[in-house]
Amino acid sequence: MAFLLLIVEPVEQRTQRTPEEGREAYRQMVEFADELKARGVLRACESLTSLKDASRVSHASGGDRRARIIDGPFAEAKEMIGGFFLLDCETHAEAIAIAAECPAAAWCTVEVRKIGRCYL
Repeated sequence: MAFLLLIVEPVEQRTQRTPEEGREAYRQMVEFADELKARGVLRACESLTSLKDASRVSHASGGDRRARIIDGPFAEAKEMIGGFFLLDCETHAEAIAIAAECPAAAWCTVEVRKIGRCYL
């Protein structure tokens, strides 16, 4: 079964770290990804940039289906998805156990989501 670990972090967290703290956090996450790859459970992982680089797309109300684009940063946002790990696990419990091992759990929330359907 496929599971997604979403790294949910406070929006301002990265800017509050020193450069050394940022490099150390990144090193820990790369090491974690390498361990998951060695265990054969990692499909993909990526770090995402801040919300200042983000855009949101939705359709305007009224039924005319015109796309409405909002560029970040988003003033109402308190958290952002900082990255993800896509895993192959036998059970939900295994995905939870892996999330508990994730270094990011020490400084943010690691959300575990089962993939509903893969269209590939």
